[in-house]
Amino acid sequence: MSLSIGIVGLPNVGKSTLFNALTKKEVLIANYPFATIDPSVGVVPVPDFRLDRLAEMSHSAKKIPAVVEFVDIAGLVKGASEGEGLGNQFLSHIREVDAIAEVVRVFDDEDIQHVAGSVDPRYDIEIIDLELVQADLQSAEKRLDRVERDSKGGDKTLIAERDVLRKIVPALKAGRPARSISLEENEKQAAKSLSLLTMKPVLYVLNRKSGSVNVDAEGGERWRELKDFLESSHGQHVFIDAGVERELSDVGDEERADFRRELGVSKDGVNALINAGYKLLDLISFFTTGEDESRAWTIHRGSTAPEAGAAIHTDFRDKFIRADVIHWDKLLECGSWVKARERGVLRTEGKQYIVEDGDVMEFKI
Repeated sequence: MSLSIGIVGLPNVGKSTLFNALTKKEVLIANYPFATIDPSVGVVPVPDFRLDRLAEMSHSAKKIPAVVEFVDIAGLVKGASEGEGLGNQFLSHIREVDAIAEVVRVFDDEDIQHVAGSVDPRYDIEIIDLELVQADLQSAEKRLDRVERDSKGGDKTLIAERDVLRKIVPALKAGRPARSISLEENEKQAAKSLSLLTMKPVLYVLNRKSGSVNVDAEGGERWRELKDFLESSHGQHVFIDAGVERELSDVGDEERADFRRELGVSKDGVNALINAGYKLLDLISFFTTGEDESRAWTIHRGSTAPEAGAAIHTDFRDKFIRADVIHWDKLLECGSWVKARERGVLRTEGKQYIVEDGDVMEFKI
């Protein structure tokens, strides 16, 4: 399953620095807008201690984690929906990703210019959100005009699209993203075909800087406005110091904790971001394990056993008979798949079984 998260934000908020920290892949970093023009792509492993433990138990020759693809997209400026800056390229690149990680600068630093002249995180979010809403409004209005005419022929697909657009267009006109609208399941399917930018889930990445004034630590009006917005919009967010994480990406695992203490950054911001992105896309992992390899497989929450099997091979969906299932911690208690079978703690599940996060599975076809 190929899943991608686009890293977006205004120029000079730390997008490319964050991308480098995530992927340890060098891209151009510069203190001016549009340092990144063509999107750089990095495939990032999802940290999961459960996979580590299973691989140790099975003495696996290989360990293959789940992955998320991060895409570093050019900085957006006000007027992007009208083609300002690199607006058209920016919007087309966002359209291709599954979710958005919106990097928001929450630190003051006179040596790093801000495109608006001063740091105001809530205003920065407004600029990006407005440009995405305006871009969606243009395409949604054009599409609604077309389907209002074409749906008169009675085509059910066009009627469904027309009805959902009648809900979405007024919201966009009011400056609200399409994802803020409550839709029925069948309406969600119709909306998905529209490829709207503001229908994509968003994770706000609040980028601090060690040694600088950070608005959350300052606790003033800028922080209150940002906090109120995140609470009222139920916006998922994580804090990260992209500069520190970039420096630590070249440091060995054993030394990293010591460096974090010296720099005053206690948590691993990169791992928090990767896991938050995985959660944002409503994904879970199930595992297969053995001497050859232990592997984490990515599926959508709510997937049935055959749907999960398709992540490995379509035969496990099309020819599915049953699956032997045990939760990862129960398997570790037993010590091996053979001992789990001997103790009778393996479950046999059929086609209707909904796979749980952390299941270890063996498919029968």
